[in-house]
Amino acid sequence: MTAYALPEISTGAPAHIMGILNVTPDSFSDGGLHHAADQALAHARQMIAEGAGILDIGGESTRPGATPVSLEDEWARLDPVIDAVVDLGVPISIDTYKAEIARRACARGAVIINDVWGLQKDPAMPEIAAASGAHVVMMHNRTAADAGIDILADIDHSFERSMSLADRAGIPKEKQILDPGFGFGKTIDQNFRILNCLDSLKKHGLPILAGASRKRMIGAVLNVETEDRLFGSLAVHMIALQKGASIVRAHDVLPHVHAAKMLAATHREKA
Repeated sequence: MTAYALPEISTGAPAHIMGILNVTPDSFSDGGLHHAADQALAHARQMIAEGAGILDIGGESTRPGATPVSLEDEWARLDPVIDAVVDLGVPISIDTYKAEIARRACARGAVIINDVWGLQKDPAMPEIAAASGAHVVMMHNRTAADAGIDILADIDHSFERSMSLADRAGIPKEKQILDPGFGFGKTIDQNFRILNCLDSLKKHGLPILAGASRKRMIGAVLNVETEDRLFGSLAVHMIALQKGASIVRAHDVLPHVHAAKMLAATHREKA
């Protein structure tokens, strides 16, 4: 087993497409589809063939209303697949807010910790992340949506706390990534305000991850079910890339790879 190093992620680097690999029975979009180890590995291979530069593997659904799982149950879902996925040759991200899961996954070759609570849920996470040497995605989250708040100010406050925790633990700035958390504790209108103002988050000086794939903000506009939200996902993510996102987290890898390449082509210098 080899841990594959992460290519440069910076505010000026080309877009990275992060493919979503859920090994859970209850994820909002593809719950149960890739739960078995052989199915998960086949899906991972497919996403790599389609151009995914990162695979984000998760053993606990974070969808609204999902039932939390114990540490050992989460690891039992990850343990049979993580070695084989790491060996496929692309950088692996572990989608967890539990420090012990992050520690075990990084010991097996994960090079990114994708924490939907921005290092703020598990007190041990900052130190575990620092010791692992992994990159960390620090996402903004709320326990419930509140239409009365200034969502951008709330995100800024949360990011400052996450960055402070990372700095104090010794996580280098070049390994810190921010995620505004589309769909997590936000109203539909707040999600679109974040999208419209995503470039304002560049003031924090860190790469930004955008993850709106198949989410409710798309269904609310298009009035389509989860499985029919590809085109809306592409639209949101291309806007996010135009506004400065460095990573896009997506279920549908090939369309995102093609769309990101076309967007990048618009920035070519004229011959």
